[in-house]
Amino acid sequence: MSRKSRKPLIGITTYGRLAAIPFSLPSEYIDAVRAAGGVPILLPPGEIEPAVLLEPLDGLIISGGGDIDPVCYNGFAHPTIYSVDVERDAFELQLAKFALESHLPTLGICRGLQILIVTCGGTLIPHIPDVYGTSALHRLEPEPGRRLPTKHLVKIDVQSRLANCIQNSHISVVSWHHQAVDKVPPSWRIVAHALDDGVIEAVEHEHHPWAIGVQWHPELLINDPSHHRIFQALVQVAS
Repeated sequence: MSRKSRKPLIGITTYGRLAAIPFSLPSEYIDAVRAAGGVPILLPPGEIEPAVLLEPLDGLIISGGGDIDPVCYNGFAHPTIYSVDVERDAFELQLAKFALESHLPTLGICRGLQILIVTCGGTLIPHIPDVYGTSALHRLEPEPGRRLPTKHLVKIDVQSRLANCIQNSHISVVSWHHQAVDKVPPSWRIVAHALDDGVIEAVEHEHHPWAIGVQWHPELLINDPSHHRIFQALVQVAS
């Protein structure tokens, strides 16, 4: 069966072996890809030749998860940094590099956006409140060690590929992060900000056919047509 006669295969990176349940992934990612018409293929970290995994794939999703080791972007330790997984960092940074070089349609979600940025030499803000103030909340922490998602509004550049696929310049999102993009590397452009505090919420690669990173979690709102369209757009371009 040729690639054109089957549903597109969409690789999704998984949590690493340091997670509570090793090599796992929230089911919402899989549901979102299937609902958009793709076939999800899970990619656990640790493969010594990540490029081999990309050969049969038509698209890639770099999923969310814990924080990237600050060493990867010449950053510094911060007491709020959690769930660092060196094996997963190395795997996803290499995977992102090969995906960008091979022009594979790629969507980065939350941590996945940050992986795309760090892969290309960008940097991250270790803890959003340190830069944007304590009112800038992109996740809830009702008690130490307990982290919950929260909703807020995002404004999208009307001239962006993201706005075109969402079909709107404003969107209500679910976010679950405490870090954000700081320095944007060459070839990437900022295409969305949080409406209340200005935190960078989405980026697009200027030369890649379809490489987008969103800081929020669209897989948690796939019943909302705007969020579902992000996955539809990835699957369509991967077809």
